[in-house]
Amino acid sequence: MVNHIIIKLLYALLSLFIVLNIGLMLNGITRKIYARVNKRYGIRFYQPYIDLVKNYSLETLVSHGVMFYLGPLFRLTSGVGMIMFIPLIYGSEMFSNFSFSGDAVLLLYFMFFGTLGMALGAGESGQPYSAIGVARGLGQVTAAEIPLVLSFLAVFIQTQSLSLTEIVGSQQGGFLHWTMFTNPVATATAMLAYLGSMMRSPFDVVLAPQEIPIGPPTEYHGAFLGVLSTNRAIFTVAKNILYVNMFFGGATSWPELILKAFFLYMWSVVVGTIFPRFRVDQSIRWFLKVPLVLGLLSIILLQIG
Repeated sequence: MVNHIIIKLLYALLSLFIVLNIGLMLNGITRKIYARVNKRYGIRFYQPYIDLVKNYSLETLVSHGVMFYLGPLFRLTSGVGMIMFIPLIYGSEMFSNFSFSGDAVLLLYFMFFGTLGMALGAGESGQPYSAIGVARGLGQVTAAEIPLVLSFLAVFIQTQSLSLTEIVGSQQGGFLHWTMFTNPVATATAMLAYLGSMMRSPFDVVLAPQEIPIGPPTEYHGAFLGVLSTNRAIFTVAKNILYVNMFFGGATSWPELILKAFFLYMWSVVVGTIFPRFRVDQSIRWFLKVPLVLGLLSIILLQIG
């Protein structure tokens, strides 16, 4: 029993290492795409690796409360926790990690956990505008989470299961069995909510790159910024894997998983390249209109059908 747990832990750590590298590569490629769209050459695609090593090698002399330093750790816990409990490869005992019968609900909690941790950390940052950032972040995340949860509930009702492994299993037998085709309304709801959870334009209201730079990337330094960068790579890919399992048939191999996660990730990149940033009130109202209506409709159609 003990040996089995150790083996599972080792494979989970291997999964975490693979996901981290995928996330860093996606980050570099995305920044390159944004630069070329804006007629700039952009960074080297491996620049995120260099930045990560540099940040972990630096020290910071800034001193704040304990919660300020726990914020990045809470954020990292969110991404690492998702990888530890999400089944990556369907049918693979090695890469099923610590998934269990109710893992889909736990993963929803992990998605929101990091945001709450960063909000608590901002409270001890000493930055007079931290309350504005917290209000922006929690307001938009909450507005985006409502249709997201509704789309997940629709899948739970449809499959009569809270297990990601069983949900992926119900989508085997060809692409027409994917949730994308068996429940297109729930999938459309999730894809719209996905844009808000990725925090890219037009929903990058927290970092607000068009404004004077404030927020976590400038408040945190050295290793703490390295922790945030690490989680940004891990959490992004973990979220994409969760979507692949819920709506796009999962994956039976690493190449299939990487390919599906890449195309899903590009959905937010294309939208972010085309549309300018919303104001906070515009962003929240947007999620409480079409995505919310579609989420309610997906559940109503299941009950009627």
